Amino acid sequence: MDFNGFDKNFNITDKVAIITGGASGIGKAIASLYIDKGAKVALFDINKDVSQVAKELGGDKALGITCDITDNKSMDHAIGEVKNQFGKIDILVNCAGVVFLDDAENLSDNEWQTTIDLNLTASFKMSQKVGKVMIKEGKGGSIINLASQAALIALDNHIAYSASKAGILSITKSLAYEWAQYNINVNAISPTVVLTELGKKAWAGEKGEKAKREIPLGRFGYPEEVAAIALFLASDATNMITGENIVMDGGNTIK
Repeated sequence: MDFNGFDKNFNITDKVAIITGGASGIGKAIASLYIDKGAKVALFDINKDVSQVAKELGGDKALGITCDITDNKSMDHAIGEVKNQFGKIDILVNCAGVVFLDDAENLSDNEWQTTIDLNLTASFKMSQKVGKVMIKEGKGGSIINLASQAALIALDNHIAYSASKAGILSITKSLAYEWAQYNINVNAISPTVVLTELGKKAWAGEKGEKAKREIPLGRFGYPEEVAAIALFLASDATNMITGENIVMDGGNTIK
């Protein structure tokens, strides 16, 4: 990197980003901010409305692809579509995920395996496939993994989710170490509860009020706040940061 070209405005103009789970919630917020900052985005989502979401977000700057990130052929096809449409890949955001809440003694085998398959294995496979593209292109890149405060502290009824997100932190460090030689930065973001539509429903009422009382800043996060961190990590201004986990939890894990 030429430090004389250091970008203090955190622009990602003309960069191409893949965002999994991009049709809603945090993924959609990241896509919107990336487009505002000059990037082209490809939204991967199991939701068949993803193409329409992409069109509404960014017109010809956004591509929506229905993709099952637990299926190799589906991922390969989607990545190929991005290359055909935009010619390169600079950024990958692994945002898609699932959570099944149950106590440890009753969590089903299917719920455990689905959580690991989607949250952990799919994030690694996407990173592996896109990482190979970045290595071949030889221009570096940025991979951003969505982890969680659940990777750092014990949360009731979150055992499968916590295990999957702790695994995300591990692969983030390992990939960052292995791929530093290719100028590929790999980092993670660990939010507290984020007020997506699903988050609002899951943490409504006294359950949510109790959880907020445990957070020093006294509130939950917003998708746009996670998006701001994802922009920070995708920009050339943070080329010296890799293998890190940025915790956005209002101070919940500092106690």
